[in-house]
Amino acid sequence: MRWREWPRAVTASDALFRAGLAQNAGMASTSDTLLPDTLQWLPRTGPAQQLMLLFHGWCGTAADMAPAAAVLQQAFPQALLLAPQGFAPADGDRIGRQWFSLDGLDGDDEAQRTARVAAALPALLDWVRRAQEAAGVAPAGTALLGFAQGAIMSLAVVDEEDGLAGRVLAFSGRYARLPQRAPRLSTLHLFHGEADPVIPVALAHQAMTRLAELRADATADFAQGVGHELHPALLRCALQRLTTHIPQRTWAEAMGAAPG
Repeated sequence: MRWREWPRAVTASDALFRAGLAQNAGMASTSDTLLPDTLQWLPRTGPAQQLMLLFHGWCGTAADMAPAAAVLQQAFPQALLLAPQGFAPADGDRIGRQWFSLDGLDGDDEAQRTARVAAALPALLDWVRRAQEAAGVAPAGTALLGFAQGAIMSLAVVDEEDGLAGRVLAFSGRYARLPQRAPRLSTLHLFHGEADPVIPVALAHQAMTRLAELRADATADFAQGVGHELHPALLRCALQRLTTHIPQRTWAEAMGAAPG
């Protein structure tokens, strides 16, 4: 393994969270005192060497991230993996949780979408910092893995605070607004199904074009015939990126030109 960097509200969806834990989460457990409503997969032995934070999609639960956690835990047995519940109940009478509301959101209204992400971001930034403190893992050793709405929020985290996580793995996501500057202390990995009917793959291509213009440390992987899902093929791509991609900042440090 190369990579070494890296308001609780009780609702009806809590029952789904517990049921999903029992059915899908394997060796996961809940953390009711450290970080409430969070699934955790502990390191095999001793303290955590990496911290991986997994964020589900709209109308999802933390248990949705269990398949991804199982893949990551096998590859990184000394990592601590945490999957929190979205901080708000899903819109209307839907079961599940969300990071921000889609109610009344015009998909083409960039200002409206950006405002909702910005309003939800401070709570997530605070949660990430508390998770790092609890795990004893520095930001460079932290990876954010988000699916769909969770990917939107993960990208927003390092767009707002460069370096709060060493890596971002964004599955089937998008930017709320295309970035104006490249993160210098965070590496971005985008993964998208080419048949995604919810968040079109064109948005991922658009994001990579902008990131290339900004000279960001970013990669993208696409899967033919894959829709809006955490597909095993994309998870395999994520493992390859985590284990083989050397961040630009590491090369810069080796050459004596680390980004400031």
